Amino acid sequence: MELNALKKVLFLGDPGIDDSLAIMYGLLHPDIDIVGVVTGYGNVTQEQATNNAAYLLQIAGREDIPIINGAKIPLSGEFITYYPEIHGPEGLGPIRPPETIKANVKPFCEIFEIIKRYKGELIIVDAGRSTSLATAFILEKELMKSVKEYYIMGGAFLVPGNVTPVAEANFHGDAIASNLVMQYAENVSLIPLNVTNGAVITPDTVTYITKNTKTNFNKLIEPIFNYYYKAYKKLNPNIAGSPIHDVVTMMAVVNPSLIEYVYRRVQVDIDGLAKGESIADFRPQPRAEAMKKWVRIGWKLHYKKFLEDFIRVMT
Repeated sequence: MELNALKKVLFLGDPGIDDSLAIMYGLLHPDIDIVGVVTGYGNVTQEQATNNAAYLLQIAGREDIPIINGAKIPLSGEFITYYPEIHGPEGLGPIRPPETIKANVKPFCEIFEIIKRYKGELIIVDAGRSTSLATAFILEKELMKSVKEYYIMGGAFLVPGNVTPVAEANFHGDAIASNLVMQYAENVSLIPLNVTNGAVITPDTVTYITKNTKTNFNKLIEPIFNYYYKAYKKLNPNIAGSPIHDVVTMMAVVNPSLIEYVYRRVQVDIDGLAKGESIADFRPQPRAEAMKKWVRIGWKLHYKKFLEDFIRVMT
């Protein structure tokens, strides 16, 4: 562990298997304090995401953490595509959470109360569609400057997308929102497919974690991962494991040397065949206007550090 200060994290996501693993990681890490979970549409409906988050917090005995209702539809107004073939019918692979779970559910405006409460120290981790975060900027642009840092899972730079030839799922799911966030957010660390595609966990690793973990999630980790792995195996029969995209994004908050970064201005294409494509100027001398709003773009993952940290925290 490289930094010992407790990190106050507001997590935005759409759990979803890898979002759920990211929440587990954050709850288990001794240097992360999750102060709220904002649930939005994406891998599943917003309502199902709320239920899944409540289920995870219940298992962890952390019902005190507020769940905040996020966006149900994209700013673009487009039809939403869900991914049950990847995440299961309810987002947790074969696991069927109870339909009603006691939860501390708050309205969207609670986001702003949390930002005020932890002014200058709050870190926002957005592992889902950008709609909820963009809406926060639309409503309270000045207040959002009080957020210390943003860690955002999204984009694909000089690598293929995962839902179109050029677009990653979060940016594609609401390209208008993603572009808005890239233009207005400050102190952004963007964790794209360049990094997360390499964050592969194998079935053997998950079996080891399941056998050795002392956490309340011991009966949950293996079945949801195996479902996820089988889904990826259908897409790529040669894959040895599954990338856990959102976990890396949470992990980056407390592991500054985990990822190598480059700094560029980022824009997101909002329509047409390239909708959702993340654009940055990687020429040796970017144009002057590209230097006005830097985003720290994840470029290379140190896999050994990633794997060791994941095993350590999850056991």
